Amino acid sequence: MYPKSKILGLVWSPYAIIFLAMSIPFFNVKLQHFVNNIQVLIRHKVNVSKLRQDIVSHIEKDMQIRNDGTSLIGTFVRLSWHSAGTYSQIDGTGGSNGGRIRFAPEKNWEANAGLNVAMEALEEIKVKHPFLSYGDLYTFAGVVSVEYAGGPTIPYQFGRVDAMDGSKSPPDGRLPDADKGSFEKTSAHMRDIFYRMGFNDREMVCLIGAHTLGRCHRDRSGYWGPWNKAENKFNNALFSFLLNMKWTEKKTHEGKWWNGPLQYENPTGELMMLPSCMAMIHDEKMLKYVEMYANDQELFYRDFSIVYGKLLSLGFHDHDKK
Repeated sequence: MYPKSKILGLVWSPYAIIFLAMSIPFFNVKLQHFVNNIQVLIRHKVNVSKLRQDIVSHIEKDMQIRNDGTSLIGTFVRLSWHSAGTYSQIDGTGGSNGGRIRFAPEKNWEANAGLNVAMEALEEIKVKHPFLSYGDLYTFAGVVSVEYAGGPTIPYQFGRVDAMDGSKSPPDGRLPDADKGSFEKTSAHMRDIFYRMGFNDREMVCLIGAHTLGRCHRDRSGYWGPWNKAENKFNNALFSFLLNMKWTEKKTHEGKWWNGPLQYENPTGELMMLPSCMAMIHDEKMLKYVEMYANDQELFYRDFSIVYGKLLSLGFHDHDKK
């Protein structure tokens, strides 16, 4: 029979405490709070200048490998957008804190198809910056991408704390769909999504202007093509193209009948618009902002800097209490 002192020593050993913390829900909550506190303390060890340099270097190396005019820029911006765009001001759930997009169920949502490409690419950056949270990494990569593409400087604050799993992810359906069957229904859906996050019509139109970066992929969203002739250049082209080009339903693709979802193309078929993009020029209240940004790129830059920074901060707290 073991001496009482040895039994007590075993019970109160570090291994036993860790086991209890991971096995009992109450202690598991405390463990999460402990992890939160540690991350808050060490986040100041992040070398922001080096981090920015490493992200840019990765983008440039990837562009050289692709050598086809495409890049990770649009994908990084989309990752940052979808990391934060789950926020609801109604109950304070969702948002960029926690970095939960890397866990199920969020990573498996249809709206997040293809974002594994961005997350896998950023793992190389995470290895170089182990004190950086995924929540910060995924959102800051979007900031760097916008600025690298010639966009405005984005206000940004570090300090997001990673969740340990996806158990507190919000319900699916909080990210915008590209088409709801008609321009009227799509506009209503867009307002439901953006108003829930706390944005108004002007801010919504401004954020959608980020579609000037990147392209759609058939194996991800089902849609195809870029919005902008220079898809790695941040500008107000989306708005001017919407107003000044003729857009018709896409019927063919590479010599065959188009069998993908409804989308629109310019006369050459080189550029595309989603139904949600077209909905903006069929909605009187949104149209005035499309016209405003098409005529004033500096204004678009100023507004986008504020609104994108606001988006990335949604759900961001020093401690993850949800």
